[in-house]
Amino acid sequence: MNSSPTPTVRCFATHAPDATGAFGEALATQLGNGDLLVLTGDLGAGKTRLTQGIGIGLGITDRITSPTFTIASRYEGRIVLNHLDVYRIDQIEETLDLDLPELLESGATVIEWGEQIDPALPSDRLVVRLAYGDGDDDRLIRFEANEAGWIDRLDDLAAALADWSVEC
Repeated sequence: MNSSPTPTVRCFATHAPDATGAFGEALATQLGNGDLLVLTGDLGAGKTRLTQGIGIGLGITDRITSPTFTIASRYEGRIVLNHLDVYRIDQIEETLDLDLPELLESGATVIEWGEQIDPALPSDRLVVRLAYGDGDDDRLIRFEANEAGWIDRLDDLAAALADWSVEC
């Protein structure tokens, strides 16, 4: 039986939507071309707010909204931000229209609801799981890395995000 390796994890918490945005801004300082972040979590957990913060951290001045109906948006900043929302993709074959390999070559790519197209994604990615915390605006953010590229970077990411760090 083939099993996936146990991911290396780091955990964080925010206590307001603005804090989730600030977390994204700080995360953006660590992103580069070719980085892939797969955002998962319940509806309203903060995936788009986190992406908006990443955009601000990348120097993007355009308003970032969830591309639920357009599926993909591209923003110019310090590096390009490719923002995808694949919630409405019903079949994995539909990902062929997205031309993921080309997107992943230029800029950083953030995919909301990325677990829905998991087989179409490269394994070298950072999975970002957002969950509700105890308070209405509390969010728990869990980074999971399975490949050496992201595992090697987790300590640097955690240092850049130390203000939000919590025990897993």
